Formats: sequence, C-alpha cells, structure tokens
Amino acid sequence: MMEPAVRVKRNSRFLDKYFSGESMDYREIIALFIPILVDQAFIVGLNLVNTAMISSSGVAAISAVNMIDSLNIFLISIFVAVATGGTVVVAQYKGSGNQLMVSSATAGAVSSVSLIALAIGSLGILFHNPLLNLLFGAASPEVMDNARTYLIGSCVSYLGIAVVQAVCGALRGIGRTRASLMLSLIMNLAYVILNVVFINLLNMGVLGMTISINAARYIGALCALFYLFRMDSSLHIRLRDLLIVKVSMLKKIMFIGVPFAAEQVFFNGGKILTQIFIVGLGTYAIAANAIASTYAGLMQVPAGALSLTLITVVGQCMGRRNVADARKFVKSFVWLTSLSFVLMALLIMPLFHPILSLFHPPKEIVGEIFTIVLINAIAQIPLWAISFIMPSGLRAAGDSKYTSMVSMLSMWLFRVVLGYILGIVLHMGLLGFWLAMNCEWGIRGLIFLRRFLGEKWYQHRLI
Repeated sequence: MMEPAVRVKRNSRFLDKYFSGESMDYREIIALFIPILVDQAFIVGLNLVNTAMISSSGVAAISAVNMIDSLNIFLISIFVAVATGGTVVVAQYKGSGNQLMVSSATAGAVSSVSLIALAIGSLGILFHNPLLNLLFGAASPEVMDNARTYLIGSCVSYLGIAVVQAVCGALRGIGRTRASLMLSLIMNLAYVILNVVFINLLNMGVLGMTISINAARYIGALCALFYLFRMDSSLHIRLRDLLIVKVSMLKKIMFIGVPFAAEQVFFNGGKILTQIFIVGLGTYAIAANAIASTYAGLMQVPAGALSLTLITVVGQCMGRRNVADARKFVKSFVWLTSLSFVLMALLIMPLFHPILSLFHPPKEIVGEIFTIVLINAIAQIPLWAISFIMPSGLRAAGDSKYTSMVSMLSMWLFRVVLGYILGIVLHMGLLGFWLAMNCEWGIRGLIFLRRFLGEKWYQHRLI
C-alpha cells in the first residue's frame, strides 16, 4: 500500500506538470477555481430547488417559467457577454501588472454593462406582448398569462443582475473569486428564501417568483456596489468613476464583448427558435425539456466553473505574453473537463429518480426524460470540452471574432436546421432536438480544435 506522503508527492508532481507554469502555479489555479465551483454549484442547485418549487404550482407554471427563461437567457446573455469582455481586459491588465488600468477597466465594465441591461430591460417591457405572441403564440392561454407576468418582472430585474455580473466578472479577472462567490451567494440564497415565502407559504405561484427574483437581484447589486466602494481598497473605485465612461476603455471591452454578444444573440436566438418548435409539441414536451435541462445543468457544474476559471488564467498569461503557458493550460483544462463529466454522470445517473421526484412530472414523460438525460450524459464526455472550454481560452487571448463567428454559424446550420429535421420532419420529437445539439457540439469543437493547433488565436494585442 502506498504511503500517504508518497501519494501526496506524486499528486503534487502531476499538478506541477499539467497545471503550473511561469505565469501561475496549480495552487493559484485551485484558489481561483474552488470559489467559482462552489458558486456554480449553488446557482445550479438553487435553480433546481426553485424549479421544483414552481412545479408545485402545476405544469402550466413550470412551462411558462421554462419558456421565459429561454428568452431571459437570450437577453441577459447580451450584457453578460460585455461583462466577459470586462473580465478579459481586467485579467490582461492584472497579468501586465498595471493596477491603475485594472481599476479603470473594472469601472468601465460596470458602467457599460449596466447601461446595456437598462436598455434591454426597457425594450422588453415595452414590447412584451409582441414578443410573447411571436415566440410562444402556440402556448395555451394559462401558460401565456403566467409567461406575461414572469417576462415583465424579469425585465425589471435586468439592471440588478447586470451590476452583479459586471462586478463579479471583474473580480474573477483579478483573481478575487472568493469575493465574487460571496456576492453570488447573497443574491441566490436571497432568491431561494424569498421563493419559499412567496411560492410555498403565500401560494403566489409565478407572481411570487417574479417578486423574489427582483428583490434578490437588487439586494445583490447593492452588496456588489458596497463592496466596490467600501470594502476593496486596492481598486479605488468611486461612484463618479461609474458615471463617466472612458471611450478608450470602452473600445477594449467591446472588442471582446461585442463579438461575444453577437454570438450569444445568434446562439441563444437559435435556442429560442428550437424552443418554439418544442412549444408546438405540447405542454408535456415543454415540461420534459425543462426537467432534462436541469439534469444537464447539474452535470455541467464543474465544467462551467473550469470554463470561467480558464478565462482568468489565459487572460493573465496573455497579459504577460506567455503563449506557452496559455496553450498548456487550455489543453489541461480540456482533459480535466471531460473527466469531470465522467464523474458527474457516475454521481447523478444513479440518483435520477430521487431528483426527478422533486419535479412531480406526469408519468407519461418520465421515460423520455431518462433517455434524453442518459444520451446527453454520454455525449458530454468527449464533446463539451472542445466545444466550450477551448473557445473560452481563445476568447481570453483576444480571438473573439473567430470564436463568435464559428459559434453562430454552427448553431444555425446544425443545431437549428438539424433539430427541425430530426424533431419535426422525422417525428423524433424532443429527443431529436437534443441529438442535434450533441452533433453541433462535435462539429463546433473540431473547428475550435483546429484553430487552437494553429498560431492566429494568440496574435491579437488587446492591451
């Protein structure tokens, strides 16, 4: 039997070989990763609890929330993309050692993301009826009534979550993932507690969830601003810094943010179009898709945390112009992500039925949900990392236009078109749409892998 000291030494050698370089070592990466992992686990876990709570209000309620959440993801992804641009710029300035520009980039990120979120939220409120009729007109009247309430309430909350996302993104860029974790936990725990009050105790259904999401997001925003102004002495950010947007800094943030935002618009637009097809399959299909998506989200917790961590890691490597370290870390993160999917599948699949019982699904859709979850769990292992981890590394190096163009084209040419063919034309239903998504991952991933093996991705000068 191997001695503990020998085992620790071998583990240390392994981590040094694959997760240490001149820019940072494995201890720094672990310190970045663990708070992000905890954050992602809480977000997904709390969303699971929230979905389970709203499911107690009936199939119409969970269907409405799932429909509008697909639209929420589409709209929120626009300003989250700009926040990611802020993360990359902050990380590269941190890597270069320019603390003054780190502060300037942080302030610029918060200002620009907040303005974009305010504009998107206002437009969503003004045009909520045309949006609902255009996208989900085939839904039943009861589902549409719930969807209208949830959409308006969600749009009101956008400014709150934008501030939290921008601040957390900047904090991750400089390596303060613990502070980012605390802000996220405050917002998400407040959301769950308020949902218990408004949904379970007061039986307010979708309206209760709408009140909860607004209160939680604005509590999170106030805490995020308080942290910037009062608790972080190194950034030296004041309120007036947020009110003045420097054009030069805005250009740097938008160089990453705009292509990524365009990618998210087209990518999530494709998801919404797919959702429209699914709405046409009926309320049971909408509910089955929502529950299967929750399982997928659970399995992607470590992978999502690794993706966010890699942006900071590669960003700081490129700030030092250390391409060798950036390339090494991308490779290591890809393999580690695939391994994480193996472990998560082994953990979650045996718990399929206990988790499913939280959603109170009709018996008719249980078999379909299991089939989708199983196939997706297997497909994620080889395909997800090259499709999502690799572009995170490329984007952090400044290669945002290429990654965004590939993602947009692959989404529409393969996931949407192939999904329609399999799901509607060939009558495979919901399973057809999920199979199309898995195929699209593989095609997109191979294109990113080819780009990564070349030299163009690291030749951009962002700072």
